[in-house]
Amino acid sequence: MIYLLLSILISTGLFVIFKYFGIYKIDTLKAIFINYIVAFILGFSFAERDFSIGEIPNQPWFLGALFLGALFVSIFFVMAMTAQKNGVSVASVAGKMSVVIPVFFGVFLYNESVTLLKVVGIVIALIAVYLTSVNEGRIAAKNAGLLFPILLFFGSGTIDTLLKYIETKFVDKVDVSIFSGSLFAIAAFFAGIILIIKTIRKKEKFGFKNCIAGLILGVPNYFSIVFLIKALQTEGFESSTLFTINNVGIVIISTLVGILIFKEQFTLKNKLGVVLAILGIIIVALA
Repeated sequence: MIYLLLSILISTGLFVIFKYFGIYKIDTLKAIFINYIVAFILGFSFAERDFSIGEIPNQPWFLGALFLGALFVSIFFVMAMTAQKNGVSVASVAGKMSVVIPVFFGVFLYNESVTLLKVVGIVIALIAVYLTSVNEGRIAAKNAGLLFPILLFFGSGTIDTLLKYIETKFVDKVDVSIFSGSLFAIAAFFAGIILIIKTIRKKEKFGFKNCIAGLILGVPNYFSIVFLIKALQTEGFESSTLFTINNVGIVIISTLVGILIFKEQFTLKNKLGVVLAILGIIIVALA
């Protein structure tokens, strides 16, 4: 349970950091590139066994890590753009309502339990996520801005689903840090290619503040993945339950942070959503 709690808190911090990226005019791609370098160095540094870089391509999880690494870059960029253009809470709802995707696959791939209580809890949680994060004025004024939230929804759901599948089938418990570090190294590679192309075209300086932003982002990003994987490896915790609690918990905390720190509007619907979110988490946990 402690890994799940840490995952929720650290993942919420990522949304807050992205919000500050917009405030301080951080180049998101450059910061993300540095962030992945920091994260893969941490992953390899915290490895629980001796290993060589040359053995990584031969690991059974390598192809999955290759695909996930490329997806990480894409969705991290989309997450940042959603937080900046639509707000922290909208980024949260788009990313966390995607819980329906790994929950669906958890039931069919891993024969996880489907009880009436669990279904009711998940439905309540999804309604709560929407109510907690909806901002009627913002959404009505920016219909064109729905592209990033939609991409974030499907991308986040795909990442969670693949992460669970690869972790279950191919990753040993002692290899969590090596696997995570490899994910981030691959992501850094793809981000680096995009950054080189962009730099050649526009001839931009890298910028010291972008490096600092990447360093700040890299540490929580690494631990958010590690703690999520370790939570998934906890015996007796079904992924459908874990993902629901994790995602709704992030929505609640990130919404409160948006209200308290960034003064985002908090309507009656939002308040009802928080209450329902807590109720949904309790029901899913009991189920």
